[in-house]
Amino acid sequence: MRIHLVAVGTRMPAWVTEGYREYAGRLPRECSLRLVEIPPCKRRKTLNAGGILEAEGRQILAVLPAQAIVVAMDVRGRAWDTETLATRMQDWMQDGRDVALLVGGADGLSEECLQRADLRWSLSAHTLPHTLVRVVIAEQLYRAWTVITGHPYHRA
Repeated sequence: MRIHLVAVGTRMPAWVTEGYREYAGRLPRECSLRLVEIPPCKRRKTLNAGGILEAEGRQILAVLPAQAIVVAMDVRGRAWDTETLATRMQDWMQDGRDVALLVGGADGLSEECLQRADLRWSLSAHTLPHTLVRVVIAEQLYRAWTVITGHPYHRA
């Protein structure tokens, strides 16, 4: 199983790239994390927020692996504690299909992306910057992996 982090945005600050790589690099081969960056739509007077969402949504949907389990990162989704995420990861690994985690840009995810999602996961009741979300997701996946394997990183 591979986990694809499909995120709108390119050219992240160095601290984001370093943080993401640190935690993604700790995950084993059987649960690897791959970043797929979607270029954000350029803001123009002729393209409103809805048009931007639709355009970015089409780009996201175009790169989804066939048959993947799709999880939309959505503030209105369900919050998962570490143990819940660990259980989901175990289920995903047993299922054998790839998993795609969708992170929208400044305007969020399109309705089409939300409808395509099998699950909606909320990292926080707060709105987080999409740059920070990459690092948080990578760390949380690594933390869940350590719960699965009995590694002492997570202290419940």
